[in-house]
Amino acid sequence: MLKKIAPAVSLLGVLVLAGTAFAGNGAGPNKPASSSSISAPVVLSSATVSATSAASVTSGPHYGDIITFNVSTTETANPYVNLRCYQNGSLVAVGWTTFFAAGTPGSFGLYSNPWSAGAADCTADLGMFASNGKWKVLASSSFHVDA
Repeated sequence: MLKKIAPAVSLLGVLVLAGTAFAGNGAGPNKPASSSSISAPVVLSSATVSATSAASVTSGPHYGDIITFNVSTTETANPYVNLRCYQNGSLVAVGWTTFFAAGTPGSFGLYSNPWSAGAADCTADLGMFASNGKWKVLASSSFHVDA
């Protein structure tokens, strides 16, 4: 019985070592390094500003604005952006949109039912769904939304 087990264990050891040798970092000598980026938010449509608050307007996004992002990636032809905004640690807005090369860039409204007013802190993740169906973040952009 020992004579039958020894060759099987030896074969298993060779396969494990071979798998480790070929695993590497996945880049290989002929595969270019991937790169991905996402810009700070770009305001497409600004919320109405009252005369009393006009003096406090900054160049960043405000509650009620419609925004988009400039994205770039060599990882996938089908990137998505996932946006999450928080007020005092509570999630008040979440959205997903596509940024496919042949499509129209997606946009997000900086408002929701739970987010009825005020400032928030947001993070936009550029990413893709991997072959196993899991979300893979390629780049992120965090920013503040003024009231």
